Amino acid sequence: MSSLIGTNAPEFSLDSSEGDKFDSTEMKGHWYVLFFYAKDGSPTCKRGCLSFKEQYHLFRSLEPPVEIVGVSQDTAEDHKQFKEELELPFKLLSDEDRAVADAFGVPVHLGRFPAKSSFVIDPEGIIRHVYDWQFRPRHHVAKILDALSSITE
Repeated sequence: MSSLIGTNAPEFSLDSSEGDKFDSTEMKGHWYVLFFYAKDGSPTCKRGCLSFKEQYHLFRSLEPPVEIVGVSQDTAEDHKQFKEELELPFKLLSDEDRAVADAFGVPVHLGRFPAKSSFVIDPEGIIRHVYDWQFRPRHHVAKILDALSSITE
């Protein structure tokens, strides 16, 4: 996936936890982190989402501000419930057929466990940083913030 750094992020449109369509082209002009996770409610994914929640204010206070967007194969309705349960301040997107995950090259381990990967995308839609957080959900947000501090200067 690191081979994607410097390339255009794939454009996509997915159903969101808010009941609307999220169109990635609407993010042009904004920095954002698109993070893929395996399943609403699984322990590692829950910790990963909570890590983004805990640092969300920091992402938004960066100059320029950075938005967070989560993606998994769960339905938009499942995302809505998961988002409400954890009081997440960012959108969760439903990629039920993995078309977007596949477009970003997010692998499936052992044929059944979707990887957990984060992509930092700049205002021109270019992928600037990729981080695989398969087994380190508590550390990945710090790694993303560290990368942002060096690439947004």
